[in-house]
Amino acid sequence: MSGELGDFLRTRRSRVQPEDVGLRAHGRRRVPGLRREEVAQLAGVSVDYYVRLEQGRGGSASDAVLDAVARVLRLDDVEHAHLRSLARPANSASPSRTPSKQPLREGVRALLESMTTPAFVLGRRMDVLAWNEAGDAVCAFSTRSRPDLNQARHAFLNPGARAFYADWEAVTAETVAYLRLDAGRHPRDQRLAELVGELTLASEDFARLWADHEVREKTYGVKRMNHPEVGALHLAYETLCFPGEPDQLLVAYTAAPGSPSAEKLTLLSSWQATSRPARVTLPVPQPSSDGQNP
Repeated sequence: MSGELGDFLRTRRSRVQPEDVGLRAHGRRRVPGLRREEVAQLAGVSVDYYVRLEQGRGGSASDAVLDAVARVLRLDDVEHAHLRSLARPANSASPSRTPSKQPLREGVRALLESMTTPAFVLGRRMDVLAWNEAGDAVCAFSTRSRPDLNQARHAFLNPGARAFYADWEAVTAETVAYLRLDAGRHPRDQRLAELVGELTLASEDFARLWADHEVREKTYGVKRMNHPEVGALHLAYETLCFPGEPDQLLVAYTAAPGSPSAEKLTLLSSWQATSRPARVTLPVPQPSSDGQNP
């Protein structure tokens, strides 16, 4: 994780120009952005301490130091929180292999099934845990293989994803930024490390984006899709976090009332109910580690 911290700080330093922080750029610079000694000066710490911080040898950096560095590097709130996660990783010295199954509460399942708008639940590592019929009609979750039920793997390795997402470059950049944020929060997750390794080897696009060290929460926005049955869809999405389940997110799509996309969603829902009644729309609940159903 010390390497992650150093890489993150170096990429953030490269974005800030001396004139942005009131410094004069003297002489030719070998690398873009601020030098280490300039960050140290502006943050009010010694150069030696800042160098050790980038190398992961800064010990338990105080809130004041991390806040000062974040201010100098002009980090937003998400990047600031990510810096703290990297500077203070989990205490466990060995990687943890978190269970591949992430049980959902029955209340979450009931909420999902009651929704008429397309929706699904994302878990750790961007695994799709469950979906409703409308969500299946839009994203065809029930036709995917189990490995393809990971949104990061689907975006980069499924041949149809580039055509499905009209803004594929933006979608993949957001995907990697969220996955990078998840990695900072769970630095010992071996399954996540394996996923990142797989995608890095299989996709040059993923490797390039991962090296940028961008981090971003999954919040809200717009997705433009090229649906194979109804054509162009222009859908807004909102992401909601469940109390007590910080690693599970509900993602819901909506279309503007009366818009072509709203009409197409109605058509898809109708087809889903009549021509594909046998589809399974929710995964079977998995037992928890103590053998009891969630």
